[in-house]
This record gives sequence, structure tokens and C-alpha cells, in this order.
Amino acid sequence: MSARASDARSLATDASPRALRDLTGAHTFVGSRWGEALAGGRELLAVLASHPVTVARVQARLGIEMTRIALGRSRLEPDPADRRFTDPAWQDNPAFRRVLQTYLAWSGALLELVHSLRLGADQRRRLLFVAEHLVAAGAPSNLFVTHPGFYDRAVHTRGASIVAGVRHLLTDLRTNRGLPRQVDGDAFVIGRNIATTPGAVVYRNQMFELIQYSPRTPSVDSRPVLFCPPQINKFYVIDLAEDKSFVRHALDAGQQVFTVSWRNPTAAQRDWGLDAYVHALIEAIDVVREIGGEAPVKLVGACAGGLTATIALAYLSARGQGDKVCCLSLLVTMLDSPRARRLARVADEAAVAAALARSQVQGVLDGDDMARTFAWLRPNELIWHFVVNNYVLGQPPPAFDVLYWNSDTTRLPAALHADLLGIYRDNRLRRPGGLRIDDTPIDVSAIDHDVFMVAGARDHITPWQACYRSMQMFQANMRFVLGSAGHVQSILCPPSDDTARFFVNDDYSLDPAAWRRGAREQTGSWWPAWIRWCETHGGEPTPAPTVYGNDDHEPIEAAPGRYVRQS
Repeated sequence: MSARASDARSLATDASPRALRDLTGAHTFVGSRWGEALAGGRELLAVLASHPVTVARVQARLGIEMTRIALGRSRLEPDPADRRFTDPAWQDNPAFRRVLQTYLAWSGALLELVHSLRLGADQRRRLLFVAEHLVAAGAPSNLFVTHPGFYDRAVHTRGASIVAGVRHLLTDLRTNRGLPRQVDGDAFVIGRNIATTPGAVVYRNQMFELIQYSPRTPSVDSRPVLFCPPQINKFYVIDLAEDKSFVRHALDAGQQVFTVSWRNPTAAQRDWGLDAYVHALIEAIDVVREIGGEAPVKLVGACAGGLTATIALAYLSARGQGDKVCCLSLLVTMLDSPRARRLARVADEAAVAAALARSQVQGVLDGDDMARTFAWLRPNELIWHFVVNNYVLGQPPPAFDVLYWNSDTTRLPAALHADLLGIYRDNRLRRPGGLRIDDTPIDVSAIDHDVFMVAGARDHITPWQACYRSMQMFQANMRFVLGSAGHVQSILCPPSDDTARFFVNDDYSLDPAAWRRGAREQTGSWWPAWIRWCETHGGEPTPAPTVYGNDDHEPIEAAPGRYVRQS
């Protein structure tokens, strides 16, 4: 059993009696529930009632603006980058223009109120979270009667869009717990039109499969790449459609590529903690080296997989076995506690304790719950956008491979859930020895390997500032690349994407804000830069292998394997 699994039980007992009684509610990774949202609304009303002078002042300005709107003299306009209001009718039609300006007026007044109140930092964060969700939910674009596109679609489809919207709504209420579907799940089949790069499973145990991909060049780098995916999603984020497959790009550049594919755990594996996953990754490293002639591996990890890879390398280094790895690449990975405002609003101690209590009772944390929590951190893009598309406009969810992967979640064992929350809550990796694996102290600063790190400027899950501070924890040569997109799209940055860009700055002594101000914008993908970095840390070219595995590790079945298909 993971040593930290007991921490989960002790933390769970600290949760409120109400939270422990009501473990059947929609708790997520950080324990949010609709009941807590309603409580936040009540708190907001109570605070406003206790500040009558501030409310009256803002209300007076709102009244003046509403008069201007009624007379057609308001100059309020939406942000040009706000895609919710791109329909020309929002500006050209007097009725819809007034509806939009009314929304802009009251939403701006509400946010101004919360910012104007004399509150403590924690309370202000909570109330801003509530206010921003009210603003997102109250947009006129979310309702059929106040969305001009609803009428256009209804006329164009002779009412079919209305029928389709109602059907989508009823289906989601019945099968998707009331949230709009983000993707057409029937459009993709794993191994047929997604995760299709040829390869074979060359090793399997109860925790993971190891996939070796078929080389695409006559000779390959003798030092193979090993990818460690996050435990909460499946590995094929690096192998989506062919034109955005990170695996294919690396293979085309002469790299040997292996990946771990984690098993989807059930309650029976509730005691699989971080230590078990670290040892599993080290086992994968050993198998890759046995197949590749004992050459050190280029270790790559994404998100929680990057955290696992870092701890595994620190563990190996502490035990004098760091030479099994030649370099480390971390994609959207944070080792430092997040300080992002959005995360801080929902990750208080009571919520964390309630979430841990829930996963302890169930044995696992369901991936759908975590995905829902992170969706609510960006409600306009990940919730209300699909309300408009699916219900208001009556259009089917998009067939988009990234969204399909995002919806294809896995479960986290309760012990691993507790370990991950404990690391970020207590910032354990900041302190040498703050985390131990098998009584071996983990010291990130003692890792004597070059590190390549990628973060996303619009990442709402692993904020780039936390990734940057994580990079500063290393003492070896470092390279930090800031992509311009979000959590997943910053990884999926193929050279064929003409809109891709990233930022670099070689002065890593700066704080995140100063680093960003001095960063240089680069057009194009960061993938070629990573390939050059791999070549710098690679070995001698060697003839490409003609068979999968070796005598000790013969191929078991074709990629993408069995575990990736587990639901």
C-alpha cells in the first residue's frame, strides 16, 4: 500500500460532517458541488447587503448606463476577441444590440462591485469565482430567445434545428449528467482513425503496457525516446490524427519511440500510489534499455506523467542509477504548487478533504469528474460554447480528435489521488526530502540532467507560471518554451500549423512576469527545436530495428494495445 494512502484517510476525516454524509454528490477533483455554488451565491448576496453604500454607487452608474441603452446612446461594445458575439445582428439589429449592451452593463457592474468591496483575499477569490460564473451563465448568447443565430438556423432548417436542439438537451440530461457533449464520440475508433501509428506492445504487466513504434527511417538514434503519459488520460494525445502526431514527427526525424500505456484502474487497485507508478515507469525504462542495447533513454513526460517522470529520475539519481536516462523533457508539467487565481478559488482545504473522502469511499477518482471540474474553470469555452452549438443552434457536437481524447478519461486510484493532492497542497517537491519513495528522499535540484520544458500561455490546468517556477527547481542546463495555446494544444503544435507560435527567453533567473516581458516570439512549431535538442543529447546513429522487442520481450499484440481500449 502507498505510504500516502493513509494520508488520504486522515485528511478525509477532517472533512465536514456534511461532506462525509453526502458523498454521492458531484464531487470532483477539488470537491466542487452545485450545493457549494449555491452557498457561494448566498454569500455574495449577504456581502452585497452589508455594503449598501458601495452597492448604491455602482447601482447608480448602472442605472445611468441602462438609460443610455434604452435611448440608443450607449457606447458599450463586446471585446472584439469574444467569439460569442460575432453574429452581425448583435450590432445591426437594435433589439439584439440593446440585449447585448444590457448584459455588458450588468455583468461589468457585478464584477466592479466584487472588486470594490473590502474583503479578505480568500473571500474575494470565492466571490469572484461565483460572479464570473454568473456572468458566463447570464450571457444572452446562451438562450435561444436572445440569440439571433437561433432564428436564422430555425428558418434555414425549417425548424429542424429546434427539434435537434431539444433532442440533444434531452439526451445529455439522460446520459451526460446534464452537461453538453463536447464531441461526437461516434466519429472516432481507436486504432482505426486515431492512435494509428504502427507499433507493437512489447511488454505488459498489471499496471502498464509498453509500446514500441515502427521506425520510419533507415537509421535511428541509438538513444530511444520513452514517453510517460498522464495517468488521468490516455497516452494517444501524442498520436492523434496523422498530421498532428508527435510520435510520427519524432519517428520521421530518426528517433526511436516507446510509450507507456497505463491500465485504467478500478476500485480493486485503490492502493496504487505514486510510489507504484514511479516503480512502474522505472521498470519501463529498464525494458526499453534491454531492447535498445542498454542505451540511456530520453525521458518525456506530460502533465502528471511529467511529475511521475521527474520523481522517477530523482529516485534513480539518488540511488546512483541516473545514467539510465540521458535527458528529461516535461510537457505542461508543474512540480510547484499552482498559484493561479482560478485554481485557488476552488481548491480550499474543505473541498480537498471532501474530494479525498469521496475517492477513498469509491476507491478511485473518476476521470469524468476531474474533466468536469477543469471544464468549469473555463465555462465560456468548455461549457456554454457547446450549449449554444448543441442546443440553441441545434448543431451536432464537433468531430474533433483532441476533444475525443479529452473525453476519453481514465480513473485515478485513491492512493495516487491523495499523493498528487498532497504534493501540491504541501509543495513537497520544493523541499529536498519533502517526498520519499521507499524511504529514498526525492531532491529535484539534485537531478544532473538537461531539461526541456514546454508550457502553455492559456493553460488553465497547469498554469505556465507554475511550470516556469518548476523549471527553476532544476540546477542543470534548461530550456523553457512557452506555447501560445492551452493545455493540450501547446503539446499538439505540428509544423504544418501556420498559426503556431511560441516564446523563448534564455534568462531563467527572472520571475515569470519579467521572463514573459523579455521573451522573444518565434513563429512556427516548437517540435523542430525539440528534435534538435534530442539530437544534441542523442547517441550514434544505428540501423533501424527490423523486429519489435527482442528475444526476452517479444511482441504481444499490435499497437495501440489493450489497455488504451479499457473503459
